[in-house]
Formats: sequence, structure tokens, C-alpha cells
Amino acid sequence: MSNWNPGGQPPYDPHRQQFPPPPGPYPPQPAPPAGGLPPHVPHPYAPNPNSPYPHPPYPVPPVPAPPGLFTRLWRRIGPIHTARRVFKPSRPGIVEDLAVVRMQKIRTMVGLGAMVWLSATYKIAESVQDAASDRFNQSWISVLVLCVTFPVAVGILLALASPAARRELLRRAAKCFGAMVALVAAVFVFPLTILTGFMDGRFATNPVMSVLTYTGIALTFVWVLPFIFWGIGLALLHVFRTADIHETMPPLLAMTLVWEMALIDLFTNPYEGVPLPVRIVFMLGAPVSVTAVGLWELHRLRVHHGLAVQGLLMR
Repeated sequence: MSNWNPGGQPPYDPHRQQFPPPPGPYPPQPAPPAGGLPPHVPHPYAPNPNSPYPHPPYPVPPVPAPPGLFTRLWRRIGPIHTARRVFKPSRPGIVEDLAVVRMQKIRTMVGLGAMVWLSATYKIAESVQDAASDRFNQSWISVLVLCVTFPVAVGILLALASPAARRELLRRAAKCFGAMVALVAAVFVFPLTILTGFMDGRFATNPVMSVLTYTGIALTFVWVLPFIFWGIGLALLHVFRTADIHETMPPLLAMTLVWEMALIDLFTNPYEGVPLPVRIVFMLGAPVSVTAVGLWELHRLRVHHGLAVQGLLMR
């Protein structure tokens, strides 16, 4: 026994027996009075100014400086933040399954890797820029096909839903239509500036117009172009935020979209020069994988969250 071990217990128990905890090294302290300590009585836990360690010995993490005005403004109205606000669903109480989101990202990365391997192996594209351009064109065609498919799907829903639910369906679909209009308008900024001569400096006839022209050109490349690229990715990932209508609508539209794209590839033959077995695998790989992920997502929504396809009709 000692002052450091008043109970006489070893620092560890080799026989795994249960012992009561030893008493603390300090006797219980009385509670301070209700009005606090008198001014001449120091607090027992107050730092001693005469001590060489007047402050706690543990390090205090530095507090980062607040961001500047430009940083806060860019985070608020920057192209990436704006694209997230426009193309991500934001309905209150929406269900987001993280496992499904992770699987969608994995499938997208595998698909991109397969396309890069196919382009490098069979020389479909002459360079990396051509492969990236082909991928962007395919994504843009998918967006246009989705812009045509979505109004048809909404029309079918309105025809099948009860009359009392049609107004709510239209209200929820308004943000989806707004996202489509925003993306199409952003893409058509480039041909509009070229056709009007704005990009060539046609309107820079005086110093003021020159400043406005070059500022507009800079904003086109610094803001509009990142908004387009980020918006296309988010629009395809969230299927134009159709989860604002119902959580089961994105997988249904995604499965419809990939089979439509497979039908388009069947007539356009984008894999010319590729052996027929490999061509069949790549033409069916995307729709089959997306369909499998979509059916799995519908299963998880029904089993884990109680959301079924019948909820689209709001009956």
C-alpha cells in the first residue's frame, strides 16, 4: 500500500477479477457558495499569474481567419455552388440513400474507365481531347433525350394521378423544368455570342464597351463554362432533380434513358472498328448496369424507407 495506491490493488488484474475502483486521491471538495467566491478569495482552478505555466499546458488549435468578401461571394454565387443549388433535389424530408449514391459513383467511374480503355485499345479517338469531346457530346445528347423524356413522363403521371394530386405534382415538377431551362440556356450562350459577334469584339467600339465586352467574355469562360460541365454531371446523376417529385422517379427515368441511348447507339454506330463481341458488351453494358442499380435502388427504397412506385401517383 502507498499514497498512490491506497487500496493496495495492482495496476492490472491478471486473473480478470472485478475490484471496486480505488478512492480518488483528493477528498471531496465543498460546493462554492451560491453568490460565488468573495473577491479576495482566488478560484481554486484559476491560473496563477506567478506560475511559470499560467495557461493550460495543452496546445490550443489556432482559429482560422474568416474568409474574405470575395471568397464568401464566390462560395455563394460561384458556378459550382450555383450548379449544386440548381440541379440537386432539395424537397424537405427527401430520402437520400448513401449506399445507392456510392454505388452510382462507382458505376460511373467504372464506365469512364471502360470508355478510356476502349478508346486507347481500338483507337476510336485520335487523342485524349477527342475522347473527352466524344464523351461530352454523348453526355449532352443524354441531356437532350432526358429533356424530351421527362415531359412525357410527367404527362403520364398527370393522367394517372388523382385530380387532387395534379396541382402538387406540377408544383414539384416546376424545379425540374427550371433546371432543364437553366442548363439549355447556359449551353446556348456560346453559339449566341459567336453568332452575334460578341466573342469577336464586334461591340467593343469605345473604351466602355470594350471593358464590358472583355468582362462578358471572361465571365463566359470563368463562370458559364464550369456551370455547364458541373451542371451536366449533376443533371445526369440526379436526373434533373426528379427526386423532388418522388424518390422512385430518378431510377425509373435513368433506366428509361440508358435504353433510349442504347437504341440511339444502335443506329449511329459509335464503336465503328471495334470487334462485334466487344461492341455488343459495351452497347449493353451501360443499360444493363444502370438497370441493375435502378432496380436495387427501388428495392432499397421500398424495404428500408417504405417508398414504392405507387407513391408517384400520390393516392
